[in-house]
Amino acid sequence: MPKKNSAGAKKKVPFGAILLALIAVGACAIAGYTWYELKHVKTQIAGGEEVKPEVVNQPPVYMPLETFTVSLKPTDEDADRVLYIGLTLRLKDEESRELLAEFLPEIRSRLLVLLSQQTADNLATDAGKTSLVGQIKEVLNKPIDNRSAAVADVLYNAFILR
Repeated sequence: MPKKNSAGAKKKVPFGAILLALIAVGACAIAGYTWYELKHVKTQIAGGEEVKPEVVNQPPVYMPLETFTVSLKPTDEDADRVLYIGLTLRLKDEESRELLAEFLPEIRSRLLVLLSQQTADNLATDAGKTSLVGQIKEVLNKPIDNRSAAVADVLYNAFILR
């Protein structure tokens, strides 16, 4: 007669069988993930999309300029107004700084012409100062010797209207 287990006794599953099952499940998960990623890369290549590497944020490149003292465009009310302005340029890369440094006399000339066309009434407002930043960026981003500088922003260091 076969021996019966005591009431309620369960069969013990060997530890090796549990370990083997966990390894098999892990291997299937890794295989599935690898298949998914390879399929995704093949789709991008077939679709003509390039896989772009992540761009590492580089520290900003600044270029301070010497201060400008400029006579402003006369108006009917004010005939003799002067602007004293200090600027620092935030550039997108080191190559832009090298280009601007190489052509600094031309850059300063462009800025002097632009600043001398401004009126005191316009520069006295916040909107006028913001507009001037846009105009400076536009003037500085124009090509120099068939190359362009990448000026990201213009920062005021000093701004005095007299």
